[in-house]
Amino acid sequence: MSKRGGFPGMGGFGGMNLNNLMKEAKKMQADMEKSQAELAEKEFEASAGGGAVTVKVSGDKTIKEIKIKPEVVDPEDVEMLEDLVLTCVNEALRQVDSAQAQSLGKYNIPGLGL
Repeated sequence: MSKRGGFPGMGGFGGMNLNNLMKEAKKMQADMEKSQAELAEKEFEASAGGGAVTVKVSGDKTIKEIKIKPEVVDPEDVEMLEDLVLTCVNEALRQVDSAQAQSLGKYNIPGLGL
């Protein structure tokens, strides 16, 4: 150990001073915010039932549009239509999750949940 305490050769955080560490953290935060904003502006589309139901979702997981072809609306089989809409919405949201993981996963921050 050196006379000043700590470990010899450490010079702060592995040779990186605290100011540089803070600059890097701020830059990473700004880059993440930019990536999130870009993702929120994108639209994702999914369809089910051979295009009978189509859903558009924004990158911030806001449902923008649901289109249902009239021929799929059957009062005797509402459950099928519900299943198609559910499948479609879930697929569009999966696309957003995948794009989010791809866009923000490069930051590799523990606890971010991506």
